[in-house]
Amino acid sequence: MKRYTAVYLCVLVVAWGRTVSALTTTAFLTNPNKMSAATNNGDLLLRPNINTPLEMASENTEFQPYSSAAVVGTADWELDCYSRPVVVEGKKLWEVLITDSEGKMRICEPLPSNRVNSRELRAVIEKAIEEADVKPGTIRFFRGAMFNMINIALSEIEVTARPSRATYALAQWLEERNREVYPKMEGYRANMAGGGVASFLDIRTPVKLPDALRGEKYAFVSLPLAEFREGGGVDASTIGVGRLCPIDPKFPSDAFVPGVVILTARADALASWLAGTEICGFKCDLRKRIMVMESDISTQFLVAKLDETQRAEGIVYEEGKDALDGLHFVSVQKDENDDPKGFWLLREIPENL
Repeated sequence: MKRYTAVYLCVLVVAWGRTVSALTTTAFLTNPNKMSAATNNGDLLLRPNINTPLEMASENTEFQPYSSAAVVGTADWELDCYSRPVVVEGKKLWEVLITDSEGKMRICEPLPSNRVNSRELRAVIEKAIEEADVKPGTIRFFRGAMFNMINIALSEIEVTARPSRATYALAQWLEERNREVYPKMEGYRANMAGGGVASFLDIRTPVKLPDALRGEKYAFVSLPLAEFREGGGVDASTIGVGRLCPIDPKFPSDAFVPGVVILTARADALASWLAGTEICGFKCDLRKRIMVMESDISTQFLVAKLDETQRAEGIVYEEGKDALDGLHFVSVQKDENDDPKGFWLLREIPENL
């Protein structure tokens, strides 16, 4: 087991070209058919005692449209259309929220409840595109209940529509509005808060990964959050075909981000495949004793089965994610001396947005 610990202490050190003395290695898994024992436990991550609200766009009036489309954003947009916990003249308030992947551009457009349809939604999106300096190439949306309407609205617009829970900037904005905006509106109904309902009994059946894409070994690891901020070793030049989600500025740089490292001789193929999916998280289902990859709106892929020791390590991993509001990462590499072919910084967005 000491051999494995030494190997994984090198994995990300080599990847980032610096010594990461605080890197911890916790558990190792093989593919679901060949299980290995776990190594030593890692440090339990603690939630920072910081309650400063995020800076947010001000609203001129409660029910007037708000737009920051003049701000230059990215070509990856994120979209939501849903009712909010506010009643206006006896009817639910409906809003269209549009932002870019960095949260720089923000557009909020209320919709009358009797005009919630794909035609009206398309008109809002087309207006946003017309006024934007950077036109979208991709628009992601996470809300399964609105899939048909949103998909129809986007079908006649020259963009790529992607059902995806990797809508991190949008989730952050919704959390801000749920916390800071809606409770201050006249007609707010606390019992209506939470656009979705958390599932206490997940009945989904994970899809098995193709044999050619399974990793030979997996490990739970962690990296200092400072590595993901300006001046750190993880940036667009070091993540291969991966992607980095925004990081909440409230988290201290000395916090640790939990992650999963996948070692496989087929690293190029696996990283390319992951890049083509809407990967949004790696989760240990402690009840089913499995590790799964979450993708698009509701798909799960079986990554590995967990024995009793590995389940205990999965508890530490999940507690680490909870301490940072779901933040975690996955790195795909050929071996301990190889740079990542793909590195994803991910966040599990709340189910009750």
